[in-house]
Amino acid sequence: MGSTLGGLISLIIFALDIWAIINIARSGADIPKKVIWILVVAILPVLGLIIWAVAGPRGNVKG
Repeated sequence: MGSTLGGLISLIIFALDIWAIINIARSGADIPKKVIWILVVAILPVLGLIIWAVAGPRGNVKG
């Protein structure tokens, strides 16, 4: 049962990372900032997601 819970948590983190990367890509931030944020989230999935949520760019989302 422990591995099932770990797999579910991993899936949730993966989905949140994808959501964050999409939001970063659609933000109004400069391209270099977008690339840096995407790399941070991709390389450090949990920590990068937390850092982005707290300190990430708050540009307008292009719709």
